[in-house]
Amino acid sequence: MGKKTERLLSILQSQPVVPVLVVDRVATAISLARALVAGGLTTIEITLRTDAALDAIKAVADEVEGAAVGAGTILNARQYEAAVAAGSQFIVSPGTTQELLDVARRSPVPMLPGAATPSEIMALREEGYAVLKFFPAEQAGGVAYLKSLASPFGGISFCPTGGITARTATDYLSLPNVICVGGSWVAPKDCVEAGDWAAITALAEEAGRLGK
Repeated sequence: MGKKTERLLSILQSQPVVPVLVVDRVATAISLARALVAGGLTTIEITLRTDAALDAIKAVADEVEGAAVGAGTILNARQYEAAVAAGSQFIVSPGTTQELLDVARRSPVPMLPGAATPSEIMALREEGYAVLKFFPAEQAGGVAYLKSLASPFGGISFCPTGGITARTATDYLSLPNVICVGGSWVAPKDCVEAGDWAAITALAEEAGRLGK
């Protein structure tokens, strides 16, 4: 687990904000990923919430230079393996099951497992995980909740995701146990639909300066 944790940290620590994307078309995913990379956000999460997601991950992995694409909303072993086959460099799950732990143990591709309670964090720590997704961040208690976890769970780092905005991201990034945040605000739906890639690049540049 040590080498996988190091690999995951190297991916997540490269930027303060990881774009969390829902894409309906492969062509859109490519243009969107290029706009984000141009703005300095090279680590990108494409969620498996649409039929196009796996093809989009493969296209970004194959065609977008500099992008480190991961798969989000992974719920079972079948999705995990399909995402890895498509070229995902990391896997993100909203929660954790034994099935996911088993497939993650076999896979060379690291997983960022979701946790929202002390019991879930303790269970994942026993499995050797030191980097977790805190989801849904705002709804589960936000900055104050995460701050309260820092002392009892020293050595555990989080990527909070869910309801975070450009305005609140800095509060999360100021916490010692937060390495980055996940957010969708860097790729607004109206900009994506309009193909306004320059606006998305500008938002990515702004996001890259957060927490500095």
